[in-house]
Amino acid sequence: MKTNFISLYINFMKEENNDKSSFKITEIGSSCFVLRTKNDRGENMNLSHKVAQDFLQFHFCLKGQMNFKYNEGSYTFPLNEDHSMLLYNPAKELPIDVELNPDTWLVSVLISITEFHALFSSDADHIPFLSSENSSKKYYDNQAFSSSIAVVLSQILQSKIHDSIKALYIKGKVYELLSLYFNKNEDPSLEQCPFLVDEENVRKIRKAKDIILERMSDPPSLENLATEIGLSLKKLKEGFKQLYGDTVFAYLLDHKMEEARRMLDSQKFNVNEVGLKLGYSTASHFIAAFKKKYGTTPKKYLGSLSS
Repeated sequence: MKTNFISLYINFMKEENNDKSSFKITEIGSSCFVLRTKNDRGENMNLSHKVAQDFLQFHFCLKGQMNFKYNEGSYTFPLNEDHSMLLYNPAKELPIDVELNPDTWLVSVLISITEFHALFSSDADHIPFLSSENSSKKYYDNQAFSSSIAVVLSQILQSKIHDSIKALYIKGKVYELLSLYFNKNEDPSLEQCPFLVDEENVRKIRKAKDIILERMSDPPSLENLATEIGLSLKKLKEGFKQLYGDTVFAYLLDHKMEEARRMLDSQKFNVNEVGLKLGYSTASHFIAAFKKKYGTTPKKYLGSLSS
């Protein structure tokens, strides 16, 4: 019955929801859901979501910082970058009420305890709340996660998979995520990209991402970027694609267009000014890129804001 309630609640917040201030939700079974959001705005963002009491909650902060509020805000759990939080209370509903700082990314997995039990063998004694003596007890855990988990989270958040197979893709990634999370004897190997096992390599790739976003209007060439972060060009390309799900300049272009939209939303800049601030030498190049991203020209988009 509780699962049906969750499903009904999900119905009006499906994957195709384009509201920037809500979760993107993927249902990967009758009792498992993945919630994703990025707060790319310049201000705090508050989100809420109902969760039945027989559901486990896994929250992963891939970037930034956030605060989870419970019991009508009477107590708060902070969650920092590269940290995860696990919550379970079989005696009480714990609806999600979270405030995300600017530039913060969140991935959450909600899974019923019944579904969760079915994923693990009967000898999974190292998972505390799977033991019979703990089945009715509440559980809380907050810990840093490995670079292996960071890669999987990035793939979930950044995936550009066709809608027809997106649920299947994310389902596989969630199983991989849970396996890594509970693998206490973890040999943090990633078959798809062993290079990213090294925390230092992950740090360098993240530095590359920060550099291109900070210098959005005049980014360095790939060769210069690789030299600046201390990696080979090949490792930069492969590592960036694994961690962020896109090439360096495709990722940059996507963020440029998001910034262009925000600038137009402010109604403080005209189309030429936005293009120049983002490093476009001609307005026609900016207009073409914007139309490819949003399906309309920046002038028409700007006009729609005042109509």
